[in-house]
Amino acid sequence: MKKGIISIVMITLLLGACSPKYYVANTQNVPLISKKGETNLTFSGNGDQVEFQGAYGVTDNFSIMLNSGFFIPADLDDGNGGSGRLIELGAGYSKPVDTHFVFETYGIFGFGYFENHMPSTVAANPQTTGDISAQIMRYGIQPNFGYKSKYFTAAISSRFVNLNYSNVEGDLIFDGVSQTDYLNKHNSNFLIEPALTLRGGFEKIKLQLQYIYSFNLTNSDFNQEHSYLTAGINFNFK
Repeated sequence: MKKGIISIVMITLLLGACSPKYYVANTQNVPLISKKGETNLTFSGNGDQVEFQGAYGVTDNFSIMLNSGFFIPADLDDGNGGSGRLIELGAGYSKPVDTHFVFETYGIFGFGYFENHMPSTVAANPQTTGDISAQIMRYGIQPNFGYKSKYFTAAISSRFVNLNYSNVEGDLIFDGVSQTDYLNKHNSNFLIEPALTLRGGFEKIKLQLQYIYSFNLTNSDFNQEHSYLTAGINFNFK
């Protein structure tokens, strides 16, 4: 099964091999900003997506962030595939708990687009093109809490967001169901997405791994992926 697109990021995708999938989470930005002027940058992703996260400490307790994601999985042998993009903005409160621990909470707002093409469905539905696309909007809050030292960082975080689809277009039919109708019917979803982030390396450059799980509390059987693992490189400048 291959992913199509969120998204950030939000991450939204339609995965085209076994069944349609309409959402995959983007990597969470967990900067753990502890002072004014601190800059945190991350380049991350996996085999199907490339992402950038940035954050900056405007004051000792107020930070801003910018996240972007590009979803470019290769088409399958039968031509099924997709692509998309996500841009996400955030601002929030951050506070060191002591020398090594930081708590922060961000309000986040993201928007993007996805398209999917499943030509393998056209033979069974000759009056269709097997395509679907939509605009995406996601907003909510993301609290982070973590330990940071010179050579190692570990953090837990969770996104509490509402995911919305609009301008749904296309005529994809899968298992006899119009996917345009399906997505319009399930166009609003509340998600809780806990994540674990680990970083290790040098003072200013570290390798990063992040595991995310996505719970859909609105539609438990919504066509989405639930668990994700991304890897990347993190830069921190004070």
